[in-house]
Amino acid sequence: MNRSEPIVRRKLSDEVFARLKRLITSGELQPGDDMPSERELMERFEVGRPAIREAMQALSNMGLVAISHGERAKVLQLTAKSIIKQVDGAAKIILSSSRDTLEHLKTARIFFERGMVREAAERAKSEDVQLLKATVAEQRAARGDSEAFISADMKFHTQIASISGNPIYVAVSEATLGWLKEYHTEMLIWTGKEKYTLTEHEEIIDRIEHGDADGAEKAMIKHLERSRALYVMNPEK
Repeated sequence: MNRSEPIVRRKLSDEVFARLKRLITSGELQPGDDMPSERELMERFEVGRPAIREAMQALSNMGLVAISHGERAKVLQLTAKSIIKQVDGAAKIILSSSRDTLEHLKTARIFFERGMVREAAERAKSEDVQLLKATVAEQRAARGDSEAFISADMKFHTQIASISGNPIYVAVSEATLGWLKEYHTEMLIWTGKEKYTLTEHEEIIDRIEHGDADGAEKAMIKHLERSRALYVMNPEK
């Protein structure tokens, strides 16, 4: 066997990171706990401050700890939302560099939301329906204010995902909508376009309220197929 397989020495910060991560994943450090101070860690691992800080930054990037200036880092509770958030920056870079990827995301959103709205129609309680109606009322009041109107639009779709009771669905919904918002044209506020969105949202709610999964799915597809043209690549990106 002639293949070369050299053993690469790990950076000190990588080793510190691995040990600190093990403290968290083993449960020795719980969500909400303070991390040991830099000085304590330097003495414990017999390494310098740069290695500790690099390791702590890596933990922060993974969503395992929160770093605050002048205070000790705190261990965070890992959630579906925090895990998906880790790919947020990379996702936006990929989307900004590829028109095809943006189209794929829009298609994936339709596939995802048609399933979510079916489940909502099958599981929704009266309080879920009332929340959706309140959000549409909020959206109607925001006509003429693109930022507030789009924010209410995102809230509406995330609420539909939350009816499932599955936090992963909610996290995926929030992430998808957040990525698409980067490409939402300000032309949403064309005369009459708000009216179409509000009418389509009301139709979706009506089908959910009546427990009509097929009708809710058809209404959602109609809504998203029309609105997908509102998300476009910015030539300056």
